[in-house]
Amino acid sequence: MDDMGWVVAIVAIVFVVFPMMVLREFRKTKSISTDDERLVDDLWKTAQRLERRVDALETILDREAPDWRRDYPERPNA
Repeated sequence: MDDMGWVVAIVAIVFVVFPMMVLREFRKTKSISTDDERLVDDLWKTAQRLERRVDALETILDREAPDWRRDYPERPNA
């Protein structure tokens, strides 16, 4: 019966404790840090500013050179 206790302990370690340790490490590395959040926020704001600038340039081009979209058909949003 003493041998059965060792087997149960080894099985518990292999199938319970080890996966819990691995999952806990995975959860720690999976979360985003404060610096990463700040970087993503800055990138998002920059992308929004660039999109507004492109929209403004397209509006100016529509007024100044109405046929520009026809001349550049490869643009997906044109």
